[in-house]
Amino acid sequence: MMKVTLITGASGGIGEAFARQLAKEGHHLLLIARSGQKLKALSEQLSQQHSITAHYLAIDLAQTGSDAIIAREVQQKKLQVDWLINNAGIGSGGDLLEYTMDEYRHMMHLNMNAIVALTYQFLPEMRARKSGTIINVGSMAGFNAIPYMNIYAATKGFVMYFTRALWEENRLYNIHTMLLCPGATETGFFDAAKLSDRKRTYSSKKLETPEQVVAAAMKGVKKKSMMTISGFQNKVMKILVGWIPLKPGLKMWGNMMRKNLNLEIK
Repeated sequence: MMKVTLITGASGGIGEAFARQLAKEGHHLLLIARSGQKLKALSEQLSQQHSITAHYLAIDLAQTGSDAIIAREVQQKKLQVDWLINNAGIGSGGDLLEYTMDEYRHMMHLNMNAIVALTYQFLPEMRARKSGTIINVGSMAGFNAIPYMNIYAATKGFVMYFTRALWEENRLYNIHTMLLCPGATETGFFDAAKLSDRKRTYSSKKLETPEQVVAAAMKGVKKKSMMTISGFQNKVMKILVGWIPLKPGLKMWGNMMRKNLNLEIK
């Protein structure tokens, strides 16, 4: 059995940065995303550069049953998922009614259901051998309700609570579970969420790079942290936001977002 690190959303952004860093550290990989062409190119490149084996599978994690297909692939290739990095996700921003219910269903399935399903698939084997690492990629948006980023923030809140409980449920099995919380990052997130023209609305600071986020994650893994927030400003922001009472905070966020998004209340 070959031990592998399974990374979802591996064709770009934070997922690709994880793949590059872990290949450099000698991890064999199983890369998951929708774009088979990008995954094939990345797998071949990493295999040649670092003398590791990089498998890939092009699949849409928002589709029901995708976790079972991935599990069959792992079994057929005689792989053992040692690290599971649940990174794939998509966002939204703007008034609740700007998006269709189908778009919200897709986002909720990808951001929540897929993480639970893949964890459920590979956790039994981790427990049986009493080793493993699970990294769930949340977001700074998951710490609070955010007007005009309503559903996305709620899905990332789910990831936060799920991961915290998972940490306690599995620490006695010697399984390290960690929540990774990036802030606004220079990835394809804003384009996929149809927010290219609103990027600066959601972050007034310089965006982090995926490599900076992954570097913070790797430090967290070494420290066996339950949660890693990438970026000093994000850490400070979490503390400051925690001091603001709920209603005034929501009104402040709402007013700021309405102004930045040029939203008119009719």
